Formats: sequence, structure tokens, C-alpha cells
Amino acid sequence: MSELNLKHIKKVYPNGFEAVKDFNLDVKDGEFVIFVGPSGCGKSTTLRMIAGLEEISGGDLIIDGNRVNDLDPKDRKIAMVFQSYALYPFLTVRENMEFPLKIAKLPKEEIDKRVAQTSRTLGLDSLLDRKPKALSGGQRQRVAMGRAIVRHPKVLLMDEPLSNLDAKLRGQMRVEISKLHEKLGATIIYVTHDQTEAMTLGDRIVVMSDGEVQQIDTPAHLYDYPINKFVAGFIGSPQMNFMDVVINEKDGKTYLTVGDDNILIPEKFATRIREKGYKDGDTVTLGIRPEDLSDDPEEVANHPEAKVKGKVEVYEMLGAASNLYVDCNGTQIIAAVDPSSKTKAGDVVELAVNTDRIHLFDKDTGRNILVEVDPDTGIVIEERSA
Repeated sequence: MSELNLKHIKKVYPNGFEAVKDFNLDVKDGEFVIFVGPSGCGKSTTLRMIAGLEEISGGDLIIDGNRVNDLDPKDRKIAMVFQSYALYPFLTVRENMEFPLKIAKLPKEEIDKRVAQTSRTLGLDSLLDRKPKALSGGQRQRVAMGRAIVRHPKVLLMDEPLSNLDAKLRGQMRVEISKLHEKLGATIIYVTHDQTEAMTLGDRIVVMSDGEVQQIDTPAHLYDYPINKFVAGFIGSPQMNFMDVVINEKDGKTYLTVGDDNILIPEKFATRIREKGYKDGDTVTLGIRPEDLSDDPEEVANHPEAKVKGKVEVYEMLGAASNLYVDCNGTQIIAAVDPSSKTKAGDVVELAVNTDRIHLFDKDTGRNILVEVDPDTGIVIEERSA
């Protein structure tokens, strides 16, 4: 497979709208990279520029050391799997997979060999003589992937390939794509708006918003050390809770005050926020993930200076876990609690806060106060728990 480098890539349309701004990324050979973000953030536009389906307005696209900005799509040795499958309805599965190879004028023997190998890899052997209308959604998507893989592309691009499938089938296809990557060792760039797909599939994730890269990192590091409030809120389900709190210095300790509750924070975090220039009386945004809140009476008793209270508006039973939607001083927060919890809608509840797992964000800029980042690369260089 291949390495891919995007250097200061941008996309500006004739009306002046800048859809992608200064995009920089180095993709290693065999890496699985996910572009994720809300609709309209520029992720699909970036993918289409890599494929050659959109003109690059600025910057350099390099594949294996060669600048390919001006090469036609067919000359970039890139294959793309589309959201809509884009299969020829009048051709069989075999003929759909053969089609790009015939266009490339490969010998029949080589075509037969590649189709046989790819159909075995994707479990399509029994479907080769069927037409797309006789296939399920998942089978059609596997055929679409097969038609791309059979070309032996340098880079495989996938543009929201699972968005047309139901939830159960999406889960199954995520597993299939992960297995496929392991088998092929392919260099894959995959676009999705579904952060669950991003977290389960990618070696690294590129989080985008409004045409800009917010953060590039591994799934685990994005989850634990988001650079800003946008990344923190986008990655994770249910999403992170946010509450405006006031820094309260008292008796040599640092608290975060929300309503009548005072949350004592670890000294390592107190030191960090003082180093960043925040002081007593300043307002910052507290971020806490639902799983780091507990209604367990023992946990609450063991954290007398690290708890918040509120009224439970909704109790949501999910089987393996339960979610409490709590009105905390006018802000709705979610606590992911044990399903054996006795708490119910209408109760006033105290929630213990795991203060080792909190995040603090600047109220105006949204940046994470508890992490340090390289200003040139945007990569976390000092973890918030240091």
C-alpha cells in the first residue's frame, strides 16, 4: 500500500466559501484513518480532493512521495467506496467487480484471479452470479468494497459507507471492515459523522469542524485528552456534560462552585489552572463524562467534597447501564449509573464526581486548560493528569 501526505490543503469555492482550511495530515502505510465531524464540516470534501473528484484550491497532495494534485482520478491509483454503493444494476456481482479491471485492460487471467481472491476475502463466492437487486444492503456494501479492493489501490477511500444500513447491520459491517483491514493491511481513509464508528475502527481520528482540523489522535487519547470543548463533546456517547463553575480558593484548597455545591479538585489540576493565569472568582467550564458520575450511596459518602446534586428528570434504562438526566442548578447533566440503582424520576439525587477524570475549558475559547498542545501540530504534548 502507500503513504499519503496532505500539506496545507484547502478548498475555496468560486463564491469565496472556504470549505476546507489548511488541512495537514501524514498517513502511514497501512494506517486506518477516520475523518469525523458534523455534517458540513468538510470531511467528505477533503476525501473527494484526495480522490480527484474535487479540485484542490491550495496545498500539496502527495502519494508515495509524488505530488498528484493535477493527476486525473484514474491515475492516482486510489479506489473509493461510496455511501450509495454505486453498483451497476444490470451487471452481476462478478461483472461489477470485473468492470474496473476491464477498463484498465488487464488480461482475463489476471481479472479472474483478482475477482476470485477478493470474493473469497469478502465472502462473496456464493453471490457472484446475482444482481444487486437480489442482495441485502450489507451484501451490496461488500460488493462495493470488493469492486474497490479488486483494483489493488494504493489508498482505499470510504465515504460514509454504512450510513444507509440499519443499526444492527452497521454493527456487523464495522466488524467486517475491521477484519478486512487486518487481512489486507490496506491504507484506508474513512469518512463518517458517527463517532462510534470512528472510535471502533480507526488507528487515528481526525476531528473536523467548520472546515478546520480540531484534533488528530488515537481514539483513546481523543477520549481522555480532548484539546477543546468541541472535541470533548463530539467524542463519547452519551456526550460529556458541561457546567459553568466558579473557581473558589478557600483554606489553601481549590474548589469549583456550581450552585450550592463545591467540588474539591486535585492539587495537580489546581496548580495547572493557576499556571495558566486563572484565579479565584474566575468562571470556567467543567467537563465530566457521564460514567464519571455515580449515585452509589457509598461513593457519595466517600466523596463529601466532590459531589453535585439535582433533580432527576428522566430515568433511562438501557439494560447493561442506566442514564439519569439530572437538572443540576439549571443545567441538564447525564449520569451513567449501575442498572441496579434505586434512583427514579422525580428524586433529588447526590452524584459523586470522579475528580481525577474532570476536564476544564476556557469559557470563551473552549480550549482545554488541563492539556498542553504543540502550537504547530495541535498534538497533545503534556497530558492533563501529569
